[in-house]
This record gives sequence, structure tokens and C-alpha cells, in this order.
Amino acid sequence: MRASLKSLRTLVRRVWRDIDRKLDRQDEVQSAKAASILAHVKRLLEQKPKDKNKLYSLHAPEVECISKGKVRQPYDFGVKVTVATTHKEGLVVGMRSLPGNPYDGHSLAEAIEQVAILTDQKPKAVFVDKGYRGIHVDGVTIWRSGQKRGVTPSIRKAIHRRSAIEPAIGHMKNEGKLRRNWLKGSLGDALNAVLCGAGHNLRMILRAIQIFCVWMLCFSVAEINRRQSPCPEFRRCTVL
Repeated sequence: MRASLKSLRTLVRRVWRDIDRKLDRQDEVQSAKAASILAHVKRLLEQKPKDKNKLYSLHAPEVECISKGKVRQPYDFGVKVTVATTHKEGLVVGMRSLPGNPYDGHSLAEAIEQVAILTDQKPKAVFVDKGYRGIHVDGVTIWRSGQKRGVTPSIRKAIHRRSAIEPAIGHMKNEGKLRRNWLKGSLGDALNAVLCGAGHNLRMILRAIQIFCVWMLCFSVAEINRRQSPCPEFRRCTVL
């Protein structure tokens, strides 16, 4: 493996030097197009295994290595996204990309600010996981998973309800195309996050409308059968 990597690195370095030597410096358009590509290739050749902010993709330089801490998938490559949903209904009220791979707790204030802007109402209580330990936001009560101090039975149920956001994230990854972003650049990451949240809300609304239509259809059929039945006992039956 090391021999193959060394051979590939040597070939890439030779091609990079050849293109850089033959590049026409007088042509500004050509130089501008090749400058970014050559800069990325040079950065790729000079980076070391222990370096930070390494380049993982030439067509998407903003991609970062995110440590997930799972045995099945210890690392993930992309951009971190924060998700905020309502506590009971599960509607997405805030979703934004976090370039630079920041600590989860440092993104809570920005997430609450986005929720306040989109809903025109600042949340009074926020339920988060253990990654937000030791974080405080003015005017907002923060309840964390595994918290013991000051937790009543009703608050404990609400904390357990926080895990309902996990299947919502899974649906957005699989059905909402959050797992693979086809938009370019940091702006594309931000737009993709917002669009995935809007799409999740639309799917939930459409599902609720479908359930309501099925319920109305069943009620109408039962009412027609009740009126057309010759049996008086059936007419007095109101069980659906």
C-alpha cells in the first residue's frame, strides 16, 4: 500500500510540475482557471497524515473529517449540520450547516437564534444530548440527556422524548437527500440543509392529509352503510 501511494504521489507531482511549467502566464483566463486546481494539488502533495484541515476532495475542498465515535462508522466526511425540531410534533424549525467542524455545544446559541428568526418566537426550553454539556444560553432552559439534578417525572419524560429527533434525521438522510449534497460550495451546503428541513416538513404535512382523507372516507362509507341497512339495530349502532 505504501509503495502504491508513493508511486501515485510521484506521478501526481510530475504532472503538476509539468503543467505549472507549461502554463501560459500571459493568458489571464487560463491562469485563473488552473490556479485553484494547482493550489489544491500542491496542498494535497504537501499535507501529512497528522496535519489538521487536510484536503479530502478536489471538487469539494470544504469537506471535513467528522469523528462520530461509532464502531461501524467511526468517521464521516462532509459538513456538520445542526437540526432543531418541535418537541411534540417533530416539525423542523431550524437547520443550518456548520463549516469548520465546531464543537456541538458551541453551535447551540446559533441554532436557537435561527429558530427565533424563523418562528418569530424564542424557545423557553431546549432538550439536547450529552454533547452539549456545560453550555448555557441566556433566557433558555437547557435540559440534557442523562441529567439528574432538578429533573421531575414530567421533565424526565420530556428528556426521553428528545430521542425522537433521531428517526427524523434518518428520514432526512435517506428520503430527503441529506446524506449526499449535490450543491457546490459552502453556500450549497447551507441551502441543502434548509431545503432538506423544508422537505421533511412537507412530507409530514402530506402524510397527515392522507391519513385525514382515509379517515373521512371510512367515516363516509360507514355512514352510508348505516343509513341503507334495513336492520334498525344497525342504524342505532354508532361504532366506527
